[in-house]
Amino acid sequence: MSDLTMPTDAMVAVRGLAKRFVLHNQGSAEIRVLRDLDLVVSRGECAALVGPSGIGKSTILRCLYGNYLASAGSLLVRQGDNVVDLAVAPPRAILELRRHAIGYVSQFLRVVPRVPSIDIVAEPLIALGQGEAAAHRRAADLLGRLRIPEALWLLAPATFSGGEQQRVNIARGFIVDFPILLLDEPTAALDDMNRQTVVDMIRERKQAGAAIVGIFHDDAVRDAVADRRYDVTMNRRAA
Repeated sequence: MSDLTMPTDAMVAVRGLAKRFVLHNQGSAEIRVLRDLDLVVSRGECAALVGPSGIGKSTILRCLYGNYLASAGSLLVRQGDNVVDLAVAPPRAILELRRHAIGYVSQFLRVVPRVPSIDIVAEPLIALGQGEAAAHRRAADLLGRLRIPEALWLLAPATFSGGEQQRVNIARGFIVDFPILLLDEPTAALDDMNRQTVVDMIRERKQAGAAIVGIFHDDAVRDAVADRRYDVTMNRRAA
């Protein structure tokens, strides 16, 4: 049975996390990505995962979001007064965490085709029971802040530029005030002005008490938002 105890202020506590991938179409070869990884992130703190591409940074985020099943260890996250171990949580519990506790801005926007951008952004709020009109107002505020022209709000983002798609992605990830926020290179495709806007949004979420785990390849962005760095390279050396 998992030990579900966490430090008082911790929102995320990773203990002994290991992740390996088995390539069944290549003779069941194994790729060991993570081994014995420990990470604790508290309220109002941003931990930046650092290390070269391919070292396992995105894998950590995907494990924390429940996209990848841990090979070993525990991934404790706080949901209100409860603590859930993602390593053993059933699918229904993971869906509840995504709805109420964990926001995730991935590198790429993956959505149902032909759905208008404003509906894509508003959907997480509507799923929580927010009225459609109020959710659309909040979505419009975020899209406006991120400089998506109003003429595009009713269009599907499939034909948008990479930067525009990423800003829709960010608006969707920030529309709910999640207590835990996972960010995978959120500013990679953005110009300087929009990059600063996202920095401001991350700082606001920190000030509101969110625990953030992020990957930031832009040194200036990382320096502006991160309270500490976690070097994943050190974990790989032990693997």
